[in-house]
Amino acid sequence: MSTLLFVVIAIIIYYWLTKDYKASSYTNSANFEQKQPYSGNLENHETGLIVTLMAKVAKADGRVSELEAQLISLTLTDLANVFDRPNEAREELKAIYKREKEFFENTIIAAQNYRSITGASYRACIGLMEYLLNLCFIDGEFSKNERMITEDIAQALKISQSDYLRLVQKFEQFYANKASQKSMDEAKAYEVLGLSPSASFKEIKAKYRSLVREHHPDVLMGRGASQDIINEATKKLQQINEAYELLKKLKA
Repeated sequence: MSTLLFVVIAIIIYYWLTKDYKASSYTNSANFEQKQPYSGNLENHETGLIVTLMAKVAKADGRVSELEAQLISLTLTDLANVFDRPNEAREELKAIYKREKEFFENTIIAAQNYRSITGASYRACIGLMEYLLNLCFIDGEFSKNERMITEDIAQALKISQSDYLRLVQKFEQFYANKASQKSMDEAKAYEVLGLSPSASFKEIKAKYRSLVREHHPDVLMGRGASQDIINEATKKLQQINEAYELLKKLKA
């Protein structure tokens, strides 16, 4: 089971770092031939422990950004798709996430349990840490609290200090390079949001929120949209976020 989930996490990380995927190339990354039977009670299952640690890290700096929320939503979907009843599994994993993000006392225990349930697989632990660090860096910052909690998790997973620092440096370099590349100009940002350059920041914010509701994967999933439509919406939402962040800096 740990090998399967390692693949799921690796695909999620690769997808999020590249973002140049085509919808057809990401049609349910967890669509493996043999599904795991879902019988409920995922709290101490490998997937539940991943979600527990994800929740702690996401809330470590006191807030969950829109980009973090998107990555979390994608992760919940892919982890749920490991099971033969993915909709029910996703609802339980979502409930675990909502509960676990409210406190931090069991962080070390959850990490130790994850290591134990994966047979102390160093590869699985490294894969999980890589995912958690990407979640930290995705909003462009790596806060003191995020560093502290990931260091604690790494120690509980028995990841060496050198490997932890190597992963941190990897993401620092990746996101620094990304920040230096201006992928969207002001004119393109207005075009993506469907607004004119004369729009006020209040209008920009209102349109942004409207578009997020329209294209959010969770909303579309609730409407029974196909996976291709959800993938296209996720890609569009990335552009919407990028446009909004650029205009917020210019107008706020």
